[in-house]
Amino acid sequence: MKRWWMIRAGDNNELIPVWKEQGIASIGWPKLGNPKHYRTKDEMIANANTVFAESKPNSRRSWVNQVWRFSREVKKGDRIITYNKEKRDYMVGTVLEPHFYDESVGDPAYPNNIKVEWGEITVERDSLSQAAKNSLGSVLTVFRVDEWGNEIANLIEHPFTDPEPTDEAEEKEIIEDLVSKALVMVQDKVDMLDPWQMQELVGGLLQAMEYNVHVSPKGPDGGVDVLAYKDAFGFEKPIIKVQVKHRKSSAGAPEIQQLLGANPIDANSLFVSTGGFTSHAEAVAKHNSVRLIDLEELVDLVVKWYENMPNEVRSILPLQKMYVPE
Repeated sequence: MKRWWMIRAGDNNELIPVWKEQGIASIGWPKLGNPKHYRTKDEMIANANTVFAESKPNSRRSWVNQVWRFSREVKKGDRIITYNKEKRDYMVGTVLEPHFYDESVGDPAYPNNIKVEWGEITVERDSLSQAAKNSLGSVLTVFRVDEWGNEIANLIEHPFTDPEPTDEAEEKEIIEDLVSKALVMVQDKVDMLDPWQMQELVGGLLQAMEYNVHVSPKGPDGGVDVLAYKDAFGFEKPIIKVQVKHRKSSAGAPEIQQLLGANPIDANSLFVSTGGFTSHAEAVAKHNSVRLIDLEELVDLVVKWYENMPNEVRSILPLQKMYVPE
């Protein structure tokens, strides 16, 4: 199967003229030096942690992944596409020579190069299917787009083909897929929190729901990690006592019983377990009116109430709002 790559031509398409003139495609991150000098990706990551020390760890790793991919995985004969914002179309080319590092070729700020024969025919963005547009809209500099290769190749052969209209069901499916992927990414971020951060997150969620909250400090908690009250003094019911278990294994029935037996005895019980619950635990919880929340439901609630959570709690889990068509 032919491999297809999307490579962005700089931050604002400023590289397109030099790419066409010199028959290349190029990416930056010159502070990393020649990627061929690294024996492993881990070596490159170690250097990135030094030269990009002020950047976020996830950003550093993403940059290394893209440079590594560009220098090691793009091969002769692969197809390349890049987007031209001004013309709203995609240039399409074929790799003639794989990666070489040369600051004298093209723009010196983008010294990682490949030789590309750019075709004369471009593909208009409006002629692509909605699913292809969504996939090609990634903000990454270098990524594979094999699944859309046939569609792009067909539009090169038949440039005046009208795209098939996107029906409501397909559009809804695309939106649901985007939302689902975003929620899974948030779940992964929550799963990376330590146990104390998880307690603070659950406490912040209850604060967003307008409860007064006391989060237990580090150390023995007597079976209760968070207490939530409707009034500042804790006199007004309902009072909620919360146990938070942040681990891979499922919470069992004895842990549910421990929460039920913890003070205050007459409080409502809420058990949060990112590892889920055993069937026996679920049965005991149902019999005793204990509310169970797993990782998936926790993330759904956090996303719903996020904007009302305290800033110090949101800093534990920074999220960015995303809008999709209704």
